[in-house]
Amino acid sequence: MYVADAKRLTAAGAKQIMATALARAQEAGLAVSIAIVDAGGHLVLLERMDGGRFHTVHSATTKAVCAASTRRATGAKGAQGQALDVAHALGLTLAAGAERWTAMEGGCPIMVGNECIGAVGVAGGDWQFDERVAREAAESLK
Repeated sequence: MYVADAKRLTAAGAKQIMATALARAQEAGLAVSIAIVDAGGHLVLLERMDGGRFHTVHSATTKAVCAASTRRATGAKGAQGQALDVAHALGLTLAAGAERWTAMEGGCPIMVGNECIGAVGVAGGDWQFDERVAREAAESLK
């Protein structure tokens, strides 16, 4: 077959994910950045909350791109889910490009069945907070 049907993330879906992430951050009293990308890693929606540190914009975007590419939550694991030591995590970041891969938690793919339609990245809290908010936001479409 030369053509496949594919699902895609809509603007309305991205706004729902963003609303969930923003609500969780506001509940916690944290100013974060949230990035939402499509399945190809292209930015759909980005917000840096008032008081959010400017570097979190890049971190959130990189987390989202990485999660869309690997189709799994970000963290210190390689493309096949293998554990990485620091040297290998840095090497993979350099090989893939610092804007495309990260070992930082806080990126989560947006899955519809077995299909990845995009991802969300959260940056500005500790790693556990970023990871939880990204997961809850990605799952808010279900």
